[in-house]
Amino acid sequence: MTDDFPPYPAALRLAGRRVVVVGGGHVAQRRVPALLAAGAEVVVVSPEVTPAIEGLVSGGEVTWHRRGFRPEDLDEAWYVIAATNVTEVNEEISRTAESQRIFCVRADDASKATAWTPAVGRHDGTTVAVVSNREPRKSAALRDRIIDGLRDGALPMRTHDRSPGVVLVGGGPGNPELATLAARRALADADVVVADRLAPRELLSELSPDVELIDVAKLPRGRSATQEQINQVIVDRAREGKRVVRFKGGDSFVFGRGYEEALACAEAGVPCTVVPGITSATSVPALVGIPVTHRGVAHEFTVISGHLPPDHPESLVEWDGVARLRGTVVLLMAVQNLPAIASRLVDGGRPASTPVAVISDGSMPTERTLWSTLAEVEGDIQRDAVRPPAIVVIGDVVAVANPSRYATA
Repeated sequence: MTDDFPPYPAALRLAGRRVVVVGGGHVAQRRVPALLAAGAEVVVVSPEVTPAIEGLVSGGEVTWHRRGFRPEDLDEAWYVIAATNVTEVNEEISRTAESQRIFCVRADDASKATAWTPAVGRHDGTTVAVVSNREPRKSAALRDRIIDGLRDGALPMRTHDRSPGVVLVGGGPGNPELATLAARRALADADVVVADRLAPRELLSELSPDVELIDVAKLPRGRSATQEQINQVIVDRAREGKRVVRFKGGDSFVFGRGYEEALACAEAGVPCTVVPGITSATSVPALVGIPVTHRGVAHEFTVISGHLPPDHPESLVEWDGVARLRGTVVLLMAVQNLPAIASRLVDGGRPASTPVAVISDGSMPTERTLWSTLAEVEGDIQRDAVRPPAIVVIGDVVAVANPSRYATA
C-alpha cells in the first residue's frame, strides 16, 4: 500500500451481498444502517454489540455471531469493515481480506485499509460521496455544502419527475426549515403550485419563474376559495398535462381537507400522491417546550378541530367525553370558539385551574405564547388580542413546561 496514489472512486452495489462488520461498538453502529439501506446482507461479528445493533438483530435485519473474529467469517463476503478496538484483530482481518481479495475498511488506521468510507449524502436519487485523504471532517463538511446546495437550489438540478398529476404536500407549521426534503423536492418538480396562506411562504420565492402560482388562501371570516374550486383547479391543471403541487401548512390529512382533494383526483382519473407534513398539532407545542405527553402526567393526547363551537348542530365532537379525559387536548382552528370550549370543558368536569397555552404563529418569527387556565383564557385572549393561526394546548403538560406560572394554580 502507498499514499502516493489517490483512491479510485466506485459505487458498490451491495444488495443481496454479504458484508461483514467485525466489532459491535459505535463505529459499527454508524456503518450498519447505511449498509442495510444499500440492501446488503450484514453479518456482525463481536462478543458484544450496542443496544441499537442488538435491536437490528432482534428485528431480523442483521445476523450476529456473538464471539471473536475467525478467518472463515469472510467466506463469501464482498466487503468487510474492521471496527474492533484491538489493533491486532484488525490486522488479522486485513490480512485475511487481502488474501481473499476482499476490500477492507479499517476504522483504526485508514492508511492500512484497501477501502475508505466516504462521507455520503443523498438527494432526489443522487448519491454524493466525498473522500479527502483521510480527513473525515473535511469530507463531511464538503458533502454537507453540496447537499445543501442541491436542496436549496443553489446547485440547480431540475431533472426530476415531471409527469402529469397532483402531489398533495404538507409544508409543516410554517418555518421553511421544518418543511421536509420531500416537500422541497415536490416544489422543485412543479409546473403549478396551488398554495394556502399557511403554507411556508418563503419556499414560494424559490419556485422557478415559469411555475404558475395559484393563491387559494382561506382567510378567517374573510375571503376564501371554496373547496370545490380548489378541487376543480388542481384537476383541471393536471388534465392539461401539468404537474400540480397542492401546497398547504401542517399535514394535508390533519384537518387539511387533503383527502377530499385525493378523492376529487380519483374521481377524475388524475394520478395523486401524498407528501406528509409535520403537523402543527405536535410540532408547535414542542417548539415552545410543551410535551403533549409526559410520563406520569399524560398518557394520551387528543387533537380536535375547534372551528365549530360546542353544541353546534354540525359538530362531531363529544365535548362531555373530552371533558372527562385526563390527558392533553390540542385544539386547532379554535381561537374564535375557545371561550365556549373552555366553559364547556369546565362544565363537563375539567378543573377550572387546568393550564392552557395558546401559541400564535408557531415556528414563525412572530411566535408568542399565552399561558393561561380554562377559567382565565377568555379574558386573556381578549386582553392580548390573540388572532389565528394559533394552537391551543390544554392539560397538565402545560404546567410541566412552565412550572413557575402554575406553582400556585
